[in-house]
Amino acid sequence: MTMKRMFRLSLLTAGLLSAFAAQAGTVALQHARVIDGKGGAPLENTTVLIEDNLIVAVDTDEQAKLPKDARIIDLSGKTVLPGLISDHSHLGMIDGLTAGPQNFTRSNIERQLRQFQRYGVTTVTSLGLNGPLFQTLRAEAHAGILPGADTFGADRGIGVPEGAPPMNVGPDQLYRPTTPEEARAAVREMATRKPDLLKVWVDDFHHTLAHKMKPEIYTAVIDEAHQKGLRVAAHVYYLDDAKRLVAAGADILAHGVRDLPVDDELITLMKEKGTWYISTLDLDEAFYVYAEQPEWMKSVFFRNTLQPTLAAQFDDPAWRAKVLADPQKVKVDKASLQTNLDNLKRLYDAGVKIGFGTDSGAMPLRIPGFAEHRELQLIVQAGLTPLQALTLATQNAAALLGLDDRGTLAPGKRADLIVVDGDPVQDIRQLEKIEAVWQRGQLVSGPVVP
Repeated sequence: MTMKRMFRLSLLTAGLLSAFAAQAGTVALQHARVIDGKGGAPLENTTVLIEDNLIVAVDTDEQAKLPKDARIIDLSGKTVLPGLISDHSHLGMIDGLTAGPQNFTRSNIERQLRQFQRYGVTTVTSLGLNGPLFQTLRAEAHAGILPGADTFGADRGIGVPEGAPPMNVGPDQLYRPTTPEEARAAVREMATRKPDLLKVWVDDFHHTLAHKMKPEIYTAVIDEAHQKGLRVAAHVYYLDDAKRLVAAGADILAHGVRDLPVDDELITLMKEKGTWYISTLDLDEAFYVYAEQPEWMKSVFFRNTLQPTLAAQFDDPAWRAKVLADPQKVKVDKASLQTNLDNLKRLYDAGVKIGFGTDSGAMPLRIPGFAEHRELQLIVQAGLTPLQALTLATQNAAALLGLDDRGTLAPGKRADLIVVDGDPVQDIRQLEKIEAVWQRGQLVSGPVVP
């Protein structure tokens, strides 16, 4: 898309949003196909009634009772569904091709939140590595005065000395305790800032790091967090670590198990303890897929998510050749993805609680907004239906966060929703045909692709 074309589109979208923002009262989205997020079949010929920031009714067109002053929007042939919710992303870590504490700025985080929102992700969880600025931005997001997706987070999080996470972070973005007592003190300090979750990094990143987190450290973190009424999400890779963490009381496995097939022991433990699982399928695929140049990389939907330096890297034959010249790395990442796909299906079928997240924003290749759409496509590839995948990304994702005000389209819920030209239940790729995003009852974004 040319810059001139993008400028004209932004003017059109801005005009559309201004026109809606200038009007108050009730909005009736009529004649829509509605995926309400509860897992049932889509509701055809349905009206969604919005007043202020809430949904007040979801009825058939025939049964809908509209106020005389309602603004009516005809959505014939369109699908309405809840805004997507990410249980595992990161904010302010990346900018272009760089990753580091220098990127944890208001302007960069706002840019990312707007991109999430534009791609239909209306709630984001920044799962650790959050500096002091995060507390202010989270409060502004909850108050509706920060542009972009609503924001939750896990404060700084707890890593390993000379170990995970290996990325460059500032001293006010992470704790690396050496003893259980230091770990408990870190939890107590974070608790004063009232985080939504806590995060621990446990594994050694494919044996590339010198140490894993000692069990006595994460056990102390989990125990102290639970005393403070906080839940703990754990960064994992290996099956053995997952079992030990669940047994120790970890509330969320923040990544999929990718070294071995999950077994009955883990499944039984997770169901007994109510542990949540976030597969983050896109994570491993992102290491190699952009070098392979799949057809979908040519789409405007994808290209519009890329900052110029990242787009240039993807277009660089030398970069692609370098990635693909490391067959061991590609082999490992592809094997990890396949194991993750298989494990997700088995855990889902067994009735383990599954959330939704991608680790988007943790590194430049995990692209905010697009990663969530790719994750849904990979969930379907794993063997779930599109409707099941969408339910994970809406109702389930809200439940993982303990949010009962969003995730489904029902009276009393926040009016956070996506309008799509097509039917993603028939083809999950149809979700890319975003025509509008609504948040808190306001039209906040227009078409992603003109």
